[in-house]
Amino acid sequence: MRNKDANLKRVIVDFKKLTPEILALLVEKYPDGYDDDQIISFKNANNEIVEAVEVTTEDTKYLVKVSTKLAVTMENYDEDDYEDFDDDDPDAVQDPDLEVGEEPADDDD
Repeated sequence: MRNKDANLKRVIVDFKKLTPEILALLVEKYPDGYDDDQIISFKNANNEIVEAVEVTTEDTKYLVKVSTKLAVTMENYDEDDYEDFDDDDPDAVQDPDLEVGEEPADDDD
């Protein structure tokens, strides 16, 4: 018996390349966020360990790299924020404002 995912295109997606379509699929699949047991770990071409969550469309399996930015963006997701963008526009998903316990470094010095 053949695995139904065998013919899917496989794509690794970094937060910088996240599109509204993939973000919507992630929020639909993981409405309460993802747990450690849903994270897939693998080694990339540079032999570095990568952690990602999986979401699948009709023809593609996406492995979206796990990050704090991803978790915050999923948590604050509102589809209305993306109505003026194409589903495949990687510039639509902006870096979230991350609240950190300390002030960010001033790069102007």
